[in-house]
Amino acid sequence: MELFPLIRLLLFTFIAFGLAIVATPVLTHFLYKYKLWKPKVRQFGPDGDAVPIIANLQSQQDSGTPRMGGLLIWLTVVVVAAVGFFISKLDDSFSFWNLLNRSETWLPMFTLVAAGIIGFFDDFFVVKGKGGYAGGGIAIKWRILLVLAIGLIGAWWFTSKLGFNTVFVPLVGNVEIGWFYGPLFILVLFATFSSGVVDGLDGLSGGVFSTIFLTYAVIAYSRGQYDLATFCGVLLGATFAYLWFNIPPARFYMGETGILALTTTLTVVAFLTNAVLLLPIAGIILVLESGSVQLQLLSKKFRHGKKIFLAAPIHHHFEAQGWPSYKVTMRFWVISAVFSVLAFLVYLIGPH
Repeated sequence: MELFPLIRLLLFTFIAFGLAIVATPVLTHFLYKYKLWKPKVRQFGPDGDAVPIIANLQSQQDSGTPRMGGLLIWLTVVVVAAVGFFISKLDDSFSFWNLLNRSETWLPMFTLVAAGIIGFFDDFFVVKGKGGYAGGGIAIKWRILLVLAIGLIGAWWFTSKLGFNTVFVPLVGNVEIGWFYGPLFILVLFATFSSGVVDGLDGLSGGVFSTIFLTYAVIAYSRGQYDLATFCGVLLGATFAYLWFNIPPARFYMGETGILALTTTLTVVAFLTNAVLLLPIAGIILVLESGSVQLQLLSKKFRHGKKIFLAAPIHHHFEAQGWPSYKVTMRFWVISAVFSVLAFLVYLIGPH
């Protein structure tokens, strides 16, 4: 193991964490000053049903806690990368600070910023009570088109610029899939995007994404993709800082600007590390959250309104059973951590 890249990764993770911790009071002051929260308490879950747990929340929990907390994460990454880039231009000996390179970090950085900006506008419409989506926000058809645009750019970059056409299959090795690589990327992007419902309890999304990005940082490092590993480290440090302030009671919510940025960027990182088939394992909570909503909708449609879960996504099901929200969150953290370790162990199996 090379020590220098490891020191660099840890240093950048620490810098991102420290910067985000310092920046949070500034950001939250702005969010509270302009009352950037939902104008009404949320009464319905993604499955369309009234959720007793949500309906009984005090107004300040859903309408009184700002959205847009995800700005802290992706803006921290942008600032760290930008400052590092400009420092590296001062002298060749400062190349240590540059995270940006064509093969490893251009695409995830583009995705993070583009998706973050789209999510920001969605959050803005929500807090203003405007837009074509339920409760405000960008209409679902426009969300799909915007995510599709990111997916098409990503698919083009992977196939045309980077020449990717194989995927790693555990126990088998690399399998060439040719032209299907682009459609696979878009398919996984939408699947990961649908898991954004995980941002439903204080601290849940922050803890889950932290373990997943840590896993892919380790995988990237083991592959010698040191810039990508450090990029994941910066994301991890910023997410840890967000999580610090999102422990119940949350100071702010991640919002679509964070969720959209993290889910789409996670897809890119999974493909760049050639470990996309490990994403359902490392991201088991994302699978359960998204899958529970889809199963609930299908059950209601084809079983004459009958439901599988008391409420969906699944974290609300456990709340409806009487679990305190913090118990659901911490147990989901544990599951996420265990399956992230399992994903890395599976990655180590078979030829690369």
